[in-house]
Amino acid sequence: AGAQVQIYELEEHKIETWREVYLQDSFKPLVCISPNASLFDAVSSLIRNKIHRLPVIDPDSGNTLYILTHKRILKFLKLFIAEVPKPEFMAKTLEELQIGTYSNIAVVRTSTPIYVALGIFVQHRVSALPVVDDSGRVVDIYSKFDVINLAAEKTYNNLDVTVTRALQHRSHYFEGVLKCYKHETLETIINRLVEAEV
Repeated sequence: AGAQVQIYELEEHKIETWREVYLQDSFKPLVCISPNASLFDAVSSLIRNKIHRLPVIDPDSGNTLYILTHKRILKFLKLFIAEVPKPEFMAKTLEELQIGTYSNIAVVRTSTPIYVALGIFVQHRVSALPVVDDSGRVVDIYSKFDVINLAAEKTYNNLDVTVTRALQHRSHYFEGVLKCYKHETLETIINRLVEAEV
């Protein structure tokens, strides 16, 4: 019953209060970039700070002009790739470039409860978890965005439900898991990501 009360308190909390509690032990300044910075600087900042979104801030007004994401940068590069010399590494395979995680991959099973998945997100610091069946085959993906759906739809009052059951609340736009293979080239994967808009 106590846990149930805490869950419902989530609806009463304000972002300001949450930030005070969350940041009380570890203040981290906002990572942002100037509109005069280069695309290389932006990509470097995303990687160095291990973030997915980078606000572009007007240095005079302090207003946010734009939010840069990996997705938007990839789309830009895809559109203008023909106008710049293509690096040799674009023709190399994922395996040759050692892009990706090849061991100790964090996964959840179709029967894994949501509360266990949440713990794995925190422990492994990942943004998505492959959902595998009993034979280890990837059948779905559970992402941090799906967790936000729990809050948005107020379906977070039972974290004992399985990942599979929770994914039934996912919006209709989900078109399935986008996959890549280690023998495919980086250029092939970038094209696939841009075309699928992920």
